[in-house]
Amino acid sequence: MKIGAQDRRSSAISTSNADTILVRGRDLCEELIGRVSFTDHVWLLVTGELPSSAQRRVLDAALVAIAEHGLVPSVQASRLTLAAAPEALQGAVAAGILGCGSVILGSAEAAGRLFDDVLRRSPGGDLESGARAVLEELVVARRAVPGYGHPLHKGYDPRSRRLFEVAAESGLAGRHAEASQVVERLLPEITGKALAMNVSGAIPAVLLDAGYPLLALKGAPLLARTASLIAHLLEEQQRPIGFVLSHAAAAAIDYDGKAPDGFVRSDQ
Repeated sequence: MKIGAQDRRSSAISTSNADTILVRGRDLCEELIGRVSFTDHVWLLVTGELPSSAQRRVLDAALVAIAEHGLVPSVQASRLTLAAAPEALQGAVAAGILGCGSVILGSAEAAGRLFDDVLRRSPGGDLESGARAVLEELVVARRAVPGYGHPLHKGYDPRSRRLFEVAAESGLAGRHAEASQVVERLLPEITGKALAMNVSGAIPAVLLDAGYPLLALKGAPLLARTASLIAHLLEEQQRPIGFVLSHAAAAAIDYDGKAPDGFVRSDQ
């Protein structure tokens, strides 16, 4: 049974024969291995072209910025999975990645779409007009503004500040960064809340200005967090805390369901 369009039957990413492996048209062994960095290779895979030194620096900075932030839910899910299934490192990595969505990590894509919408709705380059229109629609719809607000970094997110510095130093700060800052400035007026731009707002702003594709934005934080998950899973094998996390979670939650007379919950 055929499902969906059947007219496209080709890929431009990679092919090979007995002697040569091509990646985006380049000889893997002769042109890439030992000659380009992993960040270069990611840009090549995603865009089809090797990055300029400025593009490499911005993507590299974005990946470093989002890779690690402690025992966040994605990390806890990963470590708990490995504790329960120590033979399944790949499953534990997958568990952590599956825990990345619109609240954590995945908001970078939503913020990128917001900035893109602001630019498209800014006649004559009037970013404030476009930002107002987008924010007012979010308020009416009672939706959160992706890329703004953080439970810890309330005044400003130091990672965001540094990413904008890197983009400026690299000569790639552009209209998406401007749009992100206009949105931040208008938030108190339109939403009634002063919310600092978080790293998931800064990452799409600097990457889109650098020429990174909007449709691949979600992949950048996922790639970065995968490296962090591997580190946590190595530590989980050497200094396990998965069941400590499990016990702490159970102890933190009260039972308020039905129980027979005289039932006393045990110390978990």
